Amino acid sequence: MKQHIYITLIFLLFGTGLAAQQAKISGTVTNFDNSPVDFVSVSVQGSALGVFTNNQGKYQIAVPVGDSITIVFSRIGYQKTERKIAKVIGNMTINTMMRETVLEEVTVLGEKAQTSTMNKIEIGKTNLLSDPTGGSIESILALGAGVSSTNEMSSQYSVRGGNYDENIVYVNGIEIYRPLLIRSGQQEGLSFINPEMTKEVKFSTGGFESSYGDRMSSALDITYKKPQSFEASAAASLLGANAYIGSSSGRFTQITGFRYKTTRTLLGTLDTNAEYDPTFVDAQTYMTLGLSSKWEVGFMGNISSNVYKFTPKSRQTQFGSADNAKDFTVYFDGWENDKFLTYFGALSMKGKLSDNLEIEFIGSAFSSREYERYDISGEYKLTDLNLSSNGADGENGGLLAVGSYLEHARNSLNLDVTNIRHLGSFKVGKHALKWGLTLQQEKINDKIKEWSVRDSAGYSLPNLGDIVSVYSNLRSDNEITSTRYAAFLQDTYQFMSGDNIIYINAGIRASHWTFNDETIISPRGSIALIPDTKRDITLRFATGIYYQAPFYREYQKIVTKGQNSVIELNEDIKSQKSIHFVLGGDYKFRSMDRPFKFTSEVYYKKLSDLVPYTVDNVKIRYSGENSGTGYSMGWDMKLFGEFVKGSDSWISFSLMKTQQTVDGVQAPLPTDQRYNISLFFQDYFPGIERLTMNLRGHLSQGLPQAAPNSGFFEKGYFRTPAYRRLDIGFAWQALGEDFSIRRTNSFLGSFKNIWLGVDIFNLFDINNTNSYYWITNVFNQQFAVPNYLTGRQLNFKIVADF
Repeated sequence: MKQHIYITLIFLLFGTGLAAQQAKISGTVTNFDNSPVDFVSVSVQGSALGVFTNNQGKYQIAVPVGDSITIVFSRIGYQKTERKIAKVIGNMTINTMMRETVLEEVTVLGEKAQTSTMNKIEIGKTNLLSDPTGGSIESILALGAGVSSTNEMSSQYSVRGGNYDENIVYVNGIEIYRPLLIRSGQQEGLSFINPEMTKEVKFSTGGFESSYGDRMSSALDITYKKPQSFEASAAASLLGANAYIGSSSGRFTQITGFRYKTTRTLLGTLDTNAEYDPTFVDAQTYMTLGLSSKWEVGFMGNISSNVYKFTPKSRQTQFGSADNAKDFTVYFDGWENDKFLTYFGALSMKGKLSDNLEIEFIGSAFSSREYERYDISGEYKLTDLNLSSNGADGENGGLLAVGSYLEHARNSLNLDVTNIRHLGSFKVGKHALKWGLTLQQEKINDKIKEWSVRDSAGYSLPNLGDIVSVYSNLRSDNEITSTRYAAFLQDTYQFMSGDNIIYINAGIRASHWTFNDETIISPRGSIALIPDTKRDITLRFATGIYYQAPFYREYQKIVTKGQNSVIELNEDIKSQKSIHFVLGGDYKFRSMDRPFKFTSEVYYKKLSDLVPYTVDNVKIRYSGENSGTGYSMGWDMKLFGEFVKGSDSWISFSLMKTQQTVDGVQAPLPTDQRYNISLFFQDYFPGIERLTMNLRGHLSQGLPQAAPNSGFFEKGYFRTPAYRRLDIGFAWQALGEDFSIRRTNSFLGSFKNIWLGVDIFNLFDINNTNSYYWITNVFNQQFAVPNYLTGRQLNFKIVADF
């Protein structure tokens, strides 16, 4: 130990003289596709010397002359590589190739250096995760900094104070839509994105490029696989089943996936005792055919059927504190039957006219047929448990409210979106140009007919004297056809300033909508710097004007005509506007001889022309008018790396404040959360590496809530309790590529891997509040009864790769 101290002191005192006795080893690290691999840790075994490769896979490290050393190359998701040097006699070049490791079966996410506003994310085996949604990409995003999800039955997420509608999603360059009538996570079903078919994920929480459409919060860009050889996988669990098969033959490739999901076991943990019959299925395919060495055609198709049937029987919810405990009991009669059918198809042609020029033409069509029907009646009573237990007078001691209600709906919506798009890219010198043109037509036919009746102690609510009125009603019979035009142009310029690497992206986007005759222009730009003195640091800044082009729900305006509430379409609606300022950076470092990355971003978003809204479960109801202004600001942090050697984990922490001003009243946005902490942790048992564990946790502040018909927080608001949830899963590799039995058993030889798993959802069985059911007694007192999310649940699964 003393010898090491003496050597360190001598180095500090005479470092200048020793520097002359050092040699530089440099080179490039690539994978077996000959693509550069960044964020590779290049270190000298047995010493503290180490660097990381840059985004081009290049590295340079100084080592002592005359020594025998071993250079170690390591990165999450790749097999470790070592290169031994018998004696260092001078500057050397060592290039190496790294092979992806089997640990990718367990590793979920490996992050690359972020030199633009889009963060590239590598996705592994999502169906091995302890995920109540069954393994979705959105659930992984929800564990990131600046992203929040407080409903485990939904794949929707909010980003930096924005709502679900403010996130744009692309798959293979095509914007993806979702059904509009869905109002609860129970109905939602499958997300469009099939994680087993996904090759690459790019995600931005703000300040994204001009190539991405008119949304105010985030952009998610998905690229599906083009298999190079045969591959297949199948999985089954108590949440459903999925399978996919991919193949390549000559110039033809295809990957096809099937999914089935049922949340019956999860819904069985809710307070409502009912017959739940959710059935969600979809089929997707992506095919490509090379017409020549320069031209390729592709087809992507999807058919989805999400059916939710519900026959409630009774409900008992106890809530409140120890000294203010209440019991809400309901006895139901009736049924609900919802159906959401979607069809999607896209045909593309891509050409590489030269080494620097590529063009693409895409035609797509999306169709949604949505039906929501229910007739549900209930008889309820609300009791104060403290008064009951203390022997209040009368047989109804402690009774706060008693009544009944009837809810009825016959809603349908048809949505058809057709789209023609041209994309192009051209590289010249240090510039990379991109452009695009889009023509889109939308046809929507909406028929809404819903109402509810309530009474309290025999009095119809609202109590209007001699007039009997329904509690609420809503009607709509609208049909609209409109056209949108959009175009963008952007340039990415990379250059060296001294030895500093600088990336600049600048672009402009313009669009026009015939419904309101509005034209919007959106300039955007970003800059990233990798300093010469600190290659393990990346700094970046992004800004731009982002618009939320109204889709169907934003311009629905509810007006009162007599005793009826009717939806009218506001032709004077304007796009909501957000100006982004994002400043952040990454710091890559080593600790305990393992790679880590710390990411931090601060942001400010100035909001104007807001369309105020309320959120109930996952249903967003807009006011239909541009009557608000506001802001969102915060600080996002994320620590990512090998907390356990060989597998990646991370923790995210976000602070945020939002505010909106509507008609002079200031209040937080409905998605406001002052703090949000997310955790994903992976481990394996020492000596039993094939037995793995993954843990995911959420802790976030509750969302603002207000009583119904109280406007947008004009009469004050309160917050739901904090969202707290921990899910844990275990997976055992029962069969692997290196198992000798595969060579002697023809049946087992057809499998590549077999995994067995068990999950425990909501480990601590915490009652998280999603929304509230409001009841009113005859004295016009209102009581908020919490609608709890799912409780503790076991899940068993099996995953097989072929």
